Amino acid sequence: MNIKPSAEGEAMQRFGSMETQDDINGRTFVEVIRERYSPENFPWCTGPDIRVVVVPSAGPQGSPLKDRVNLPSVLVLDSWGISQAGDQAWIVAFCAHVSKLDLSHNKLQDWHEINKIVSNTPNLESLNLSYNPLAGVTLEPWCTKAFFRVRSLGLNNTKVSWDTVLLLIREIPELEELFLSLNGYSSLTAPSVAFPSLRLLHITHNSLQDWAEVRKFSSMFPSLDTLVMANNNLASIQDNKDVLQRLFPNLRSINLHNSGLNRWEDVEKLNFFPKLEEVQLQGIPLLQTFTEEERIHLTIAQLPAISWLNGSVVTDCEREAAERFFIRYYFDYPEEELPDRYHSLVAKYGKLEPLAEIDLRPRCCAQVEVHCEEKVQQLTIRLDQTVAVLKKQLTTVVQLSTNSMRLYYIDRTSVFGPEEMKFNTRALHSYSIQDGDQLLVVPKTNRKAAVKLAD
Repeated sequence: MNIKPSAEGEAMQRFGSMETQDDINGRTFVEVIRERYSPENFPWCTGPDIRVVVVPSAGPQGSPLKDRVNLPSVLVLDSWGISQAGDQAWIVAFCAHVSKLDLSHNKLQDWHEINKIVSNTPNLESLNLSYNPLAGVTLEPWCTKAFFRVRSLGLNNTKVSWDTVLLLIREIPELEELFLSLNGYSSLTAPSVAFPSLRLLHITHNSLQDWAEVRKFSSMFPSLDTLVMANNNLASIQDNKDVLQRLFPNLRSINLHNSGLNRWEDVEKLNFFPKLEEVQLQGIPLLQTFTEEERIHLTIAQLPAISWLNGSVVTDCEREAAERFFIRYYFDYPEEELPDRYHSLVAKYGKLEPLAEIDLRPRCCAQVEVHCEEKVQQLTIRLDQTVAVLKKQLTTVVQLSTNSMRLYYIDRTSVFGPEEMKFNTRALHSYSIQDGDQLLVVPKTNRKAAVKLAD
């Protein structure tokens, strides 16, 4: 389709001639769109009769300029070296229908340039700016206005200051998800206003050690559903039951992987969050000395209300097994060292005795008596070997070659007579040999003894 020689045509000429040149400080957003989605999506033609070759769209998504270009509503432009916005007229044309935009791992370090992109993407709901160098970059209040439609904002490893984060989210009334990992936060300022729309806060790999900092999230985000705090060295949960029951009234999931929790009392305090049903607790110091079985059972038993632990569903059978394990685990502990949970579980199941330990592994050795004519000798034999290997072992005991002996097994508990071990490839454990059983070696030259045994 021909484009009239107007301002649109001049914009196209500028786009074709200027935006394709690499900038010393990076590339423009518009230039990358052209490269990322051309020529497969819409080949460009330049010259006196400038036009766009249209690629038909089977679905409803795309730019409203359907007779010119067709871009997806989700744009992933990570790691393209973007540092500037480019021609805003083209951003409007390209991004009018874009709802999700991933600009992570680029070179954006100017909020003015980011504002040009966001303000010209009118339907933007999800924006990922993670891994752009925004440390120390001033965000002017007027630049925040363009973000008001965003519902999910990614700022991981941008090193943006906490004040910058607050300045941004004040202007985003419907923000639901906020990603702030790897930004080096150790202390936070709680604003006087709350942000009731936020449901998910992802703030891993920071330096939040004091529960007082975590407590601030409760007043800031009263509707918080999911709190992901893995890889913060949180030392303990310091509030008591009454305080914790009021904090995070809507919290359903918490991730404390690789935190610094080292007391069962801190795990028990998670029970006081009224709606908590999913917990992730791997890698904490408290659990390092336990076996895998002990970690799982003891943690499930301490958290009776959770339905998910470390990403797995906790079934009713698993919960009962864990609670019974818990009682038996603390069976021999002094009364003063018993956790509160022990008493409530004893009231539920009774005081269970420790289970008898039964080793179901196959025996690997047995001590037997080897009889050969007048000789008797104690010998330990491996049961994972064959009859042929045993005969070789006996050659030094009875001073006979393997071809000169006949070997018999005598079960001391059986009423049956000796059983000749005829088959050299048969494994010894198949005879069920036990300690105290006997092996009888008869020289083949002693025909009388051999015939007697055979009978």
